[in-house]
Order: sequence, then structure tokens, then C-alpha cells
Amino acid sequence: MDSNTTRRQFVASLTVALAMRPISTTAQQASRMRTVGVLMGLANDEEAQARTTIIAQGLAEKGWIVGQNLHLEYRFANAEDRLMRIFAAELVDLKCDCILGQSTPVVSALKMATSTIPVVFVAVSDPIGSGFVASMALPGGNITGFTVLQPITGKYLSILRELKSPLTHVAVMYNPESVPSGGVSYMPTFMESAREFHVTPVAAIVHSPADIETTIADLGTTPGSGLIVMAGNFTSLYRRAIVSLAARFRVPTIYPYRYFVDDGGLVSYGVDVLDLFRRAPDYIDRILQGSKPADLPVQAPKKFELVINLRTARTLGVVVPRILLAGANTLIE
Repeated sequence: MDSNTTRRQFVASLTVALAMRPISTTAQQASRMRTVGVLMGLANDEEAQARTTIIAQGLAEKGWIVGQNLHLEYRFANAEDRLMRIFAAELVDLKCDCILGQSTPVVSALKMATSTIPVVFVAVSDPIGSGFVASMALPGGNITGFTVLQPITGKYLSILRELKSPLTHVAVMYNPESVPSGGVSYMPTFMESAREFHVTPVAAIVHSPADIETTIADLGTTPGSGLIVMAGNFTSLYRRAIVSLAARFRVPTIYPYRYFVDDGGLVSYGVDVLDLFRRAPDYIDRILQGSKPADLPVQAPKKFELVINLRTARTLGVVVPRILLAGANTLIE
């Protein structure tokens, strides 16, 4: 028998042997269509679309291709608790293999809807206090994810004082239904920081666009005023109205995320929230491959950013000091 015949026989026998091998668990999982739900408290706007694109791209990099072995089910709750509960129930009824939830109110709705379907959260500030996990290292249930830190009100006041002198009154704007613990958890920190900076603190609780306008108009008639806008689905939903009113009444305002400044806000300081969405597909992939949320530690943010809109500063007549210019991650001309 010549060497070519021997080689052909060897290749043929190897092919048969490989074909008869049992398919690995990973390959079996990858070949089956999986459904991942995505529930956001936001409206389906440009910012939400940027996040959904990141999710799909990140999962594709892990081998989960929409239309091949992955189906994505999106829901956008427009900052309405009622819709969050309805959509959470819908995703559970669809028997999703995993659900990604954005914000504390969304994850609260998901927690009420299921104790078995894995949930990966993004942009939750206090997962232990909210009752989502037993600990950061060992979540212990069906929920884990990527947290943001508690609001850094002292840092916000420091930045505002650089932009507004004298700074004598500072309001914190938030909707209690849209933030953890109704805002109770971070107000003491704000009050303490206000005493240190010798400013009068104002709790600006808003429930409607009319409340937003009244709050900012009042600040506009009070000398030495500044505004801190806290993160939340409500303030994100009405961010363009807030930005427009702050410009109209010439109130220096600091925001929690960059997309407020992209829409014309003066300055933002906070977590790079898109980076959290870039990291989330890794946990979703691991869960689809068999990992349990109980064993996946909650992860803290890694990237923070200071963004300044110089166009808005000129419109407001605000001179941005060099120390802020030097420390900014992005300057919008």
C-alpha cells in the first residue's frame, strides 16, 4: 500500500471518529436559539439606541448573533413605573434566558416578576440596600450586574463653585419615584456637603415638566444659585427641557452623565455609563454558557468622565477656569 493510500485511510478514519464524538455542552448551547430581554427605564431615543447597539455588538463578539442563535427583546418604559411592571411580566412570560435591566426601578420590577430568570443590571447605585443582592462579592440570588456609585455631591459642589462665584444656593433636582429610596439615601450627604461649602441646600423634588420649570425659574431669580441634576429615568427623559430651561434662566447646572452635555448642558461629572453597557455582555454570555448570577460578583464602575460644553459656557457668560479645562476628559466646542 503506498503512502498516499495510507494517508487517505487515516484522514477518513479520523473524520469518522470526530463525527462520532459527542457534541460539547458549549457547542450545544451555542447552537440553540437564546432569548435575551432588555428592559430600560428610558425612552427609545438616541441615547437608548446607542446602548442597544453596544449590547448587540458586545454579544456578537462573544458569538451570539441576532437571527442565528440569539433573539433580543427590547422594552422601553419611558420612566413609568407602571410600564416597567408590565414589561417585566412580558419578558418573564417570554421565558427569556436572561434579562438585562437598566436602573434601580427597572430591576425592582424584574425582582418582583421573577426569582428564577437570571437578571443582569446596569446603572444601579445601591444593589444591597435595594435588596437585589446579598453582597457585592456573592450576590446569592438570580440578580447581579454593574453598579454606579452613590452621587458625589461634594465633587458636584466643588465644580459648581469653580463655575459660579459667589455660590450661595444649590438645589438638587430629582424625582423620588425615579431614584433609590426616594432620594433619602443621598440627601444627608448633600446636606453635609452644603454645610462644608457654606451654601444653602435646596431639595428640588419634581414630578412633572411644570415642576422642572418652576424650580429652575425660581433659581434664576435667586442670586448665587446653582443646580445639581441627579441621575434617574425621569431626569433623563426630560433632559432637553432641563437643559433648555437652565440656559433660559442662566442657571449653572451640573449633570450626572455626558449625554446631558451632548444635548447642550453646561457640565457633567460621573460614571461613563456606556462603558457599563460594554461590560454587561460578558456576564450575559457567561450566564448563557451556564454560570449562575449568584456566583458572579457585582462590579463597580471603572471609568468616570468630566465633560464641559464650552459653547454653553459662552452662552451663559461662564468663564471656565483652567483647572477644570485641564481636568476635563472632553471639551465640546
